[in-house]
Amino acid sequence: MKSFHQDISIFPRGRQISGGSRPGRYLLGDLARYSKLPILRYLIASRDLPVSGNLIRPADVAGGQIYVKGTHVLPLGRLADTYGEDIQGFLKKGRELGGSPQPYGDASLMLFPFPRVPVIILLWKSDEEFPSRSDLLLDSTCELQLPPDIIWATTMMSLSMMLEPVPGGRGFP
Repeated sequence: MKSFHQDISIFPRGRQISGGSRPGRYLLGDLARYSKLPILRYLIASRDLPVSGNLIRPADVAGGQIYVKGTHVLPLGRLADTYGEDIQGFLKKGRELGGSPQPYGDASLMLFPFPRVPVIILLWKSDEEFPSRSDLLLDSTCELQLPPDIIWATTMMSLSMMLEPVPGGRGFP
């Protein structure tokens, strides 16, 4: 299976999931709490449906209040702090993860944590009036592919992969 353009191997008999690349190992090691259950859930229950192209905010997903208050708020501010003055770095990191540029904000990327579940991350640079900010959108079919808690983990996985530290750098998770 591909996740963020990385080859992920699943071995049911040995109860193992592995990724051979550095980003794949990061996804399955440091981000295991966000990635392993969603990978298994996706493999078991995903449906062969085309994406709709209808984008929704995470808060609009059934049970989506977890995205806007409490301990499950997405770290969009950290992404804006990291890339708000580095649009090219944002786009480069997204390309490394198989992302494609989108026509939203000052820069945006469509990533595929799972083949049928696109995540769009938007970024706005700071200016004299406003600080940098980021946002996240999902294709409306995500609710047909995954339950709300797994959608949340998938969005955390996506943001965390964009914030993956360079070797020897500080980690996010």
